[in-house]
Amino acid sequence: MKPSIKTFYHTPSSTMTYVVSDPATKTAAIIDPVYDFDLPSGQVSVSSSNEVIDYVNEQSLDVQWILETHAHADHLSSAQYLKQHLGGTVAIGKGITGVQKTFKQVLNLPTFTTDGSQFDQLLVGGDRLPLGDLAIKVLATPGHTDDSVTYVIGKNAFIGDTLFMPDSGTARCDFPGGDAALLFDSIGKIFALGDEVDLWICHDYQPGGRALKFKTTVAKQKADNIHLANDVDKTKFVSTREERDATLAVPKLLYPAVQVNICAGHLPEPEVNDQAFVKIPLSLIQ
Repeated sequence: MKPSIKTFYHTPSSTMTYVVSDPATKTAAIIDPVYDFDLPSGQVSVSSSNEVIDYVNEQSLDVQWILETHAHADHLSSAQYLKQHLGGTVAIGKGITGVQKTFKQVLNLPTFTTDGSQFDQLLVGGDRLPLGDLAIKVLATPGHTDDSVTYVIGKNAFIGDTLFMPDSGTARCDFPGGDAALLFDSIGKIFALGDEVDLWICHDYQPGGRALKFKTTVAKQKADNIHLANDVDKTKFVSTREERDATLAVPKLLYPAVQVNICAGHLPEPEVNDQAFVKIPLSLIQ
């Protein structure tokens, strides 16, 4: 039995959210859900998440899992909002504890707990999660971040930021805990799934203004990915990746996103004035 896959595109962050369900039992998983967030005003809204909720209800799906491929740096996860309305277990790779430790120091969060307990379940490579008559296999794919994982459901792999569409290459590795050599090895794990496996990406930035794309295959990535084609070896890949990463700007939502996402999509608690806040570190350049 093949899963049913519904894609939702969040234009402001170029993010794909997937609802994957077993047609026989109507059991479903939601992968990489997104809040709407306006940085200048600090407003968080739920219109994109409500589209997912409406679809789930229209299809009479039973959400068992809300899965993060990693702690994103470019959007705020709405996992808790979806859990409140649909149920489900919120899960992420066990490497989140390393990401939490890093950003606890970067953002000076002295009371923040770094054991991953904000999530309902932490996952390691080899885990198998039930999805009705189907199963979700967890593949550890670090490199972009410590906690990056791929979710394999039949001949489909939901790969987060590890790979983009072939004309956009591979994930950056300059965030704390990122490692280009690890990323190369993780890509090898994905390629080992088989040429015919469909790869569902988390972001598409539509280079050159082309139409949106979010699905490719292992075979197409091997042949056409701009960072991997022509059998690029590990040494060359690491060199190219690190050289490119040195030129990339900090994502504009990095600090708000990380603060919410290392907390499993829980928004910060309001302070004494009933207003919630996020922190942004300042550096004086002279």
